[in-house]
Amino acid sequence: MRAADRGVFKIGFVTGERGIGKSSLASFVRHLCERDGDVTGCHVYLGGTHDLHETAGRIFDRLLKDSIDRPWHQQVLKFFGDRVRKVGLFGVSVELELSATDRRTIAGNFVRSVRQLLQQMEQRTSLLLILDDMNGLAGSMDFAHWLKSIVDEVATSQPTRLCILLVGLEERRQELIRNQPSLARIFDLVDIPPWPDAEVERFYQESFAAGNAAVSAKGLRLMVQHTGGLPVLAHEIGDAVWRTAKAQNIEQKEILIGVVRAADIVGRKLLEPQILQAIQSDRYRSILRKIADEPARMKFRRGDLVARLTADERRVLDNFLRRMRKLGAVQLDADTRGGYRFPNRLHALYFWLEARVKTEG
Repeated sequence: MRAADRGVFKIGFVTGERGIGKSSLASFVRHLCERDGDVTGCHVYLGGTHDLHETAGRIFDRLLKDSIDRPWHQQVLKFFGDRVRKVGLFGVSVELELSATDRRTIAGNFVRSVRQLLQQMEQRTSLLLILDDMNGLAGSMDFAHWLKSIVDEVATSQPTRLCILLVGLEERRQELIRNQPSLARIFDLVDIPPWPDAEVERFYQESFAAGNAAVSAKGLRLMVQHTGGLPVLAHEIGDAVWRTAKAQNIEQKEILIGVVRAADIVGRKLLEPQILQAIQSDRYRSILRKIADEPARMKFRRGDLVARLTADERRVLDNFLRRMRKLGAVQLDADTRGGYRFPNRLHALYFWLEARVKTEG
């Protein structure tokens, strides 16, 4: 963003495991930039969007809405003119009324439109644009080429104080690159790794200390083991243990109960409903427990798994694998003959947590 303030265009891709905190990090950076610089930020969630023109319209609608409580709101209203419609009680919220032609025009003249908007906003000279949740767009050739055209136009025209951050899984980045290979060298990659164990332990220590609660070293190790470096699991496990504890000194059995409760919450909140429904079968759940029998296991071979299954489980194994692949719960591992892998750490850890819950009663 500092580069954008100097007129140097940047386009970054923030990636990492599901539950690692990609969106939270992007949102935090936006807050810092708006607080400490002449920056306006816009965080656009594009879930369910498949059309490039709709995407462009949604970006400018979000720019309008995010300006409502800012000093530059009137300047933004002036820029959009009669396309702004006030909605809600006493007109406390607004939205853009854009025709299909408007959306095509915005998409086709995106850089020029951004430049004109920034010229209108006297207090803000730079724009941080965060494009999040691109599942429907990443496979679009139109979207990939549109991103490349933005880069080319900025490079061959007057300076535009713009920074774009795309936020998504590594698979989304690879989809974009397949549709437009030049994006591979254009993206500045920000890969968020899982927390190391020491950082997870520090998170728990500081969180419980803030509530004047104490956890033994053994209890800390147990929570760290079940967290797998994912902040989203750290929060769920920490919350569940806190609610379970009956005193300031948290006992081992309370931690175990908290982990069990966290596993249930994670399944209901973070696992796709189709996957959760598909694994209700006792045999399917038993197979999953044998796959995810250790927290770090991300891959497995069918042949190794067969040797550990009962006769009943072997009979349904191929149906199970086909269904899990269709739902995206597991994928073929191209590097291993007869190999499979979990698409992300969250799935692997959930299945392992579920296995531990069953084993430990």
